[in-house]
Amino acid sequence: EEGLKGRGDGAQESCTASMKLSLSLRFPPANPPIAAIAAAGLAALEKPTGSTVLVRPDGKAKESVLVLTSPTQGSLVVKGAEAIERCVSRFAPGVYGSGDGEDPMVGCQIERMVVFAQELSQMDEKAKMAQFSVLNDHLACRSTLCGYDLTLADCKVWAALLADAGCVKRLSKGSGVIHLKRWWDYVSSCSAFAQAKRALEASQRKKPAPKKGGSFDIPLEGAEMGKVVTRFPPEPSGYLHIGHAKAALLNDYFARTWKGKCLLRFDDTNPEKESQEFVDNIMSDLKTLGIKHTPPTTTSDHFGVIAEKAEEMIKKGFAYVDDTPVELMREQRMNGIESASRKMSIDEHLRRWGEMKKGSEYGLKCVLRAKISMTHVNKCMRDPAMYRCKIQTHHKTGDKYKVYPTYDFACPIVDSIEGVTHALRTVEYKDRDQQYNWFIEKLGIRPVHIWSYSRLNMRYTVLSKRKLKAFVQEGTVEGWNDPRFPTVQGVIRRGLRVDALREFILEVGASVNDNMMSWDKVWAINKKKIDPVAHRFLAITRDSKVMMTITNFTEPAPVSAAGATTMDVQLHPKNKGIGMKKTAIGDKIWLEAEDASLFTEGEEVTLMRWGNCRITKITKDSEGKITELKGALNLMGDVKKTKYKVTWIADAADGSDAKRQPVSVTCVEFDHLITKPKLEDGDDYKNFVTGCSRFETHVQGEPALRNVRPGQLIQLERRGYFRCDKALEPGTDGTIVLFNIPTGKKKSMSSVGSKVAMKR
Repeated sequence: EEGLKGRGDGAQESCTASMKLSLSLRFPPANPPIAAIAAAGLAALEKPTGSTVLVRPDGKAKESVLVLTSPTQGSLVVKGAEAIERCVSRFAPGVYGSGDGEDPMVGCQIERMVVFAQELSQMDEKAKMAQFSVLNDHLACRSTLCGYDLTLADCKVWAALLADAGCVKRLSKGSGVIHLKRWWDYVSSCSAFAQAKRALEASQRKKPAPKKGGSFDIPLEGAEMGKVVTRFPPEPSGYLHIGHAKAALLNDYFARTWKGKCLLRFDDTNPEKESQEFVDNIMSDLKTLGIKHTPPTTTSDHFGVIAEKAEEMIKKGFAYVDDTPVELMREQRMNGIESASRKMSIDEHLRRWGEMKKGSEYGLKCVLRAKISMTHVNKCMRDPAMYRCKIQTHHKTGDKYKVYPTYDFACPIVDSIEGVTHALRTVEYKDRDQQYNWFIEKLGIRPVHIWSYSRLNMRYTVLSKRKLKAFVQEGTVEGWNDPRFPTVQGVIRRGLRVDALREFILEVGASVNDNMMSWDKVWAINKKKIDPVAHRFLAITRDSKVMMTITNFTEPAPVSAAGATTMDVQLHPKNKGIGMKKTAIGDKIWLEAEDASLFTEGEEVTLMRWGNCRITKITKDSEGKITELKGALNLMGDVKKTKYKVTWIADAADGSDAKRQPVSVTCVEFDHLITKPKLEDGDDYKNFVTGCSRFETHVQGEPALRNVRPGQLIQLERRGYFRCDKALEPGTDGTIVLFNIPTGKKKSMSSVGSKVAMKR
């Protein structure tokens, strides 16, 4: 007051203004500074008149930041939890024990307790609980930790305990620490601490899982509902593989989304590689994938028009016929050197074009090239080829033509003619997009929107049709539908469901980001599809089995089987609606030798889909190998209490009933065709071919397997999922062939091992 004398009202107003501070604490929601927020809550209750306190989470904040602002002294920015706690406490002195009339000893006690709280926060749950008795004794005659009001000490200790779920649980019960529990309940109920508690709960709350993979929900430039036309243009030089499936599904998706149509056009511009076999199988694969497309067309349908456009380009001076040898031409393109043919007259180029169309000896040496620029920074624009001369019978047009357009020249013309509005191309064509648009511009034809997406690549997989064709021709695989192949027919024959393939493609999405995907992802999606519906069957290894005699087999049910020969079992243990099967039973059953080696006499084991059985005797030969078991059924036993759940089949050695005879089954597993996850440029794939990628295991299955049909997806209990590649004809004997279906897991389903896993 003495200092204000003579200064007038202005000085007094200035002093009052200096007291009007504002405090703003922002923090990242995932990492809230609990003690600082609690201290700010106390400060808000004691703030000077006219001051403000704002505490809020900030999704953009990377760390906690405190801003103190004074009308006369500007702003102060403080970072770091401990520094913020002290500054917040200084804002309202009572929180730090330094308010008017406070005992200086209280401030010292707060300092000591703050240090204790920092040590407490570093302790594990067990060590923290060991300090409960210390805190309980300290609070025996106190309501707060220091002094008579809540302070920073209470904030710090409360925050240290709140961060540990085990401590909170014990404090809620309060056994043995009644004083500490009283303090805990009091502090937790105070409104000043409410925001801190909410902030912690929000940080611990499970966030919704982000949408996996990519998305096809990407806008198309210039798209109009009902007018979008896409096209899928496969080259009929091989079977469709999983990469083509992505392209087909993508075009189909956008056509359906925009209520337009998807064209199917075979790009048959290279007669050396194409055949009707490939056309037929591509049509079949698209039907399998559920692609809705218009009646198929071919680029060859437009050969006449394309040739006219080529001649038009020559006459306009936008194209020329070059007879430069191939190797020299490549060298010139690389170095930006013009061909000597480039400056010749239009008449000369038309003459040469005539030689090409006749397929003459000279014409075979020539190439029709676009006249763009040999120094263009984009080398795809350095006078690319438009037509080549080939004496080759075309699978559709026969010997009518001796010249064939390149894909790059034919594609924009046919896209424009057929009404395509959006040409979807993989990013590997990105450098050629300029070329595509250049042809459209020079020919004066309707433009087409180009939309790029990433090519699908799979680990340990070759997707080059040239290399896949070599695998077929060299006999490395059975054919284009080999289960080791990434072709649509191959993966479906392996056991991949079409809906799982579609879901995988949709998860990959339509972005331009590179996709190097793992097959594990594909098979994990597939497992979710087949597990709820796959019929379950029992089988044991043919050459590694042990017989067990059930000594009480004829005793009455429900403990035993009362001598029955069959029992009804659900085809799926969790889905009775799928149906039932007849499972053969008897007093002699076969078990896996590997399982039998784990048993001990007197132990109770579970015979899967039947019930418990107590092992009463184990017989071994001189080498310690188990030769026979004896057991007693206990079908009322608790299957949850047994250590071993084992597969088995009934013996039918007497051959009295054909329906009880086990079925011979060959289980086939497959490994990757190549040993390197990703082939690099320059790698010769032949150096990475897997030596042996097919493995067979011979098993005996229960008689109900006779009803399995080709293509059916089943599960052999404890062995895995399988697709039936070869079934038994009704009333005949023979061997069923089952292809193992991967599940996306590295570990096999049980101790009945995987040969591929053992090899790896």
